[in-house]
Amino acid sequence: MKTFKFILVTCLVGVFSSCTSDDTPNEQAVFAVPIVKTLAAIRSSVNVTGARTSESDGKIYVTENYLFYIAQEEGIHIFDNHNPATPQNIAFIHLDGVHDIAVKNNTLYADNYTDLTIFDISDISNIHLTQTLENAVTFNPSYPASAEYYDYTVTADPDELVVGFTLETRNRPYGQELILANDALGAFESSNGVSIGTGGSYARFQINNNALYTIDSYQLKVFNITDPLGAFFDKAVTMMDWFGGGQFETLFMQKHNLFVGSTTGMHIVDASDPFNPYFVSTFSHATACDPVVVFMDTAYITVRGGNSCGAIEDQVNVIDVTDISSPTLLSTTLVAQPYGLGFRENILYVCCGSEGLKVFDASDSSNLTLRNSYPDDVTDVIPLNTHLIAVGANKIIQYSYGADFTLEVISIVNF
Repeated sequence: MKTFKFILVTCLVGVFSSCTSDDTPNEQAVFAVPIVKTLAAIRSSVNVTGARTSESDGKIYVTENYLFYIAQEEGIHIFDNHNPATPQNIAFIHLDGVHDIAVKNNTLYADNYTDLTIFDISDISNIHLTQTLENAVTFNPSYPASAEYYDYTVTADPDELVVGFTLETRNRPYGQELILANDALGAFESSNGVSIGTGGSYARFQINNNALYTIDSYQLKVFNITDPLGAFFDKAVTMMDWFGGGQFETLFMQKHNLFVGSTTGMHIVDASDPFNPYFVSTFSHATACDPVVVFMDTAYITVRGGNSCGAIEDQVNVIDVTDISSPTLLSTTLVAQPYGLGFRENILYVCCGSEGLKVFDASDSSNLTLRNSYPDDVTDVIPLNTHLIAVGANKIIQYSYGADFTLEVISIVNF
């Protein structure tokens, strides 16, 4: 890792200036300082252990008998969920750079920063890594919103990766130092019959027959997983139609169509030929964060503004996608802080963070009706036929379905 003392750069600004010049105000500012790891260290740290607690927020993914908690940039916690009332924490896959997974039969696919890792989970007591596709996926660390400046003095060598940031309070830059800091930030921002499991509405991996799809900010990547022991990268799909359509955030599969949630709308992709998906249409909205789920010919999108998401008012949009070439807005319902969502039997479940879990009657797509609200702080949900699973900050809640749009907690896992 290449590092230089920040004070040295300041001292060299101007031939005749000094570090203690009275012309430089002594104001403080918050700097984002890159965290750098070697690729060798990232890859060598992959291992499988017994159950452990989590120290990271995460996503959920379910298969027939197992529940996976994807602790962001920490690892995958695996629960035996044969009995949802008493889920058993049984194993942990340590992956420093994990954000998403997908499971087909006895094979688990997970990202590890820029690598795609593949695990054999046929024997849950003996999970093992079978393949690593190096530099196959894209990773861009989230830039901290509270940072005022980027520390350009910390860079990554070719065999290293910037995996995140720490925040430090330092003297505010001026003159040439300010120009260098801003230029560095600009450069960083511009770089940026089969048993298949189910992910939540924030999933970025989807499986379509023998194709695995992943997304980065502006591309759909296609992997051939016909042979689970010999998976390979097939192609990246970048289409002119998508340019200017916001950064990709989520991926949902319905029938043979992919629904891509982006910061400015929902893109529909025809994936009837799994290895040759192509863009069909877009439903656009103002810049915001928006996961999407689809049931039959209706799509449901939560649109959350504020903070880094955008200025649009928080809402749920219901879209008619009967004609995928021309998606049409059916209704808009204002909902505070909507995050992930799920649909089952004409009921829409919307996770609203600290505002609770909302239960809507969705039998009339043009008029969602709030029927119940629960105070649980959750951000995503998977409605199974048997029960509902929700995830919050270091917790998993499972509910049974009741009459009249009610839910009853049957178990809670706290990390």
